[in-house]
Amino acid sequence: MMDVQKLRNETPGCQGKIHLNNAGASLMPRPVIQAMEDHITLESLQGGYEAADQRTEEVSHFYDAVAALLNTTARNIAFSSSATNAYAKALSCIPFETGDTIVIANEDYISNQIAFLSLQKRFGINLVRAASLMEGGVDVADMKRLIDLHHPRLVSLTHIPTNTGLIQPVEEVGRLCRERNILYLVDACQSAGQLPLDVAAIGCDFLSATFRKFLRGPRGAGFLYVSDRVLHENLEPLFIDMRGADWTQKNDYQARRDARLFEEWELPYALVLGSAKAVDYALAIGLKSIEDRNNSLCSLLRRQIETLPGVRTLDQGKHLSSIVTLSIPNQKPKDLLDALRLRSINTSISYRNFALIDFVAKGIEWALRISPHYYNTEKEIESLVGALRDLNPGKS
Repeated sequence: MMDVQKLRNETPGCQGKIHLNNAGASLMPRPVIQAMEDHITLESLQGGYEAADQRTEEVSHFYDAVAALLNTTARNIAFSSSATNAYAKALSCIPFETGDTIVIANEDYISNQIAFLSLQKRFGINLVRAASLMEGGVDVADMKRLIDLHHPRLVSLTHIPTNTGLIQPVEEVGRLCRERNILYLVDACQSAGQLPLDVAAIGCDFLSATFRKFLRGPRGAGFLYVSDRVLHENLEPLFIDMRGADWTQKNDYQARRDARLFEEWELPYALVLGSAKAVDYALAIGLKSIEDRNNSLCSLLRRQIETLPGVRTLDQGKHLSSIVTLSIPNQKPKDLLDALRLRSINTSISYRNFALIDFVAKGIEWALRISPHYYNTEKEIESLVGALRDLNPGKS
């Protein structure tokens, strides 16, 4: 049984806020905060290089911890400054040629969509989006049709998009890719720390994520999983520095043969150590327990939202995540966000350009995004719904 009060006691931010913006950045628990503060102090007393040398074992544990989170090995893990940076590093190692096709979903994350459009503009890549099901989520049958039609260089899917509450069928798509020997890139930015993740079951070649969201780690930190297949095929990121390779001859270098090939020499060691603690914290609680707790909180939230006049839940999909998005037509987004913050309730706003295809289809310009996590309470959910009711969003 999860001891929610203990977890809240270990989370300083819980004392003054109802934090329902975990899809943006979660509140960090004390072990994460302490690890970073301790290392910053050590750096200030010993020097940055010397402090890193003294923390070699703890830094090494980062890779073991993330590997345990994903059911893989430490050699398949790289630290990154963000999920977007990890995603871009993965893209940069794929030998695209003019006319190559990438197959994605309509719901894929904004930064990924922009990256693909940039590749299309610069290199003549053919970007193809699979159809969406009426009930929400990618149509796997249509993705299979497109894969067989275009024989793409890459298939990519965002596990949990930034809005709509959707959980995409990453394992089903992974099977399609494995059967056809196609590279597969998964964006797990919103699912890491929220759901159990198993890269062997997903069958991906790359998986990128951040620590600041449901893993409850620091901002400015992320990771990239790189499969053995990618490493064995000697695929290298476009720009490698002295972290990823040895300069062996005047006009040659030797790349390392593990995922740290995708890292940079300059690591923010305080963030690395804080991120490791965040993973340890999540694993100690148990990802299945976290998933179950979040499902309970979000079911309560969605039921109570149905009682609010003029409010429409935008969530779609057979399986829903801990991201709840609402259409509230009689409010201005910033005014609503500020009014909730005045009540010490943190949420966020998703705008039309964040999820262009989805929001155009739904005929909306913005949505209120609410993202509970396991340390939130039922009382906090009721407080949010009460605040929305008091603000009377259904009034004409």
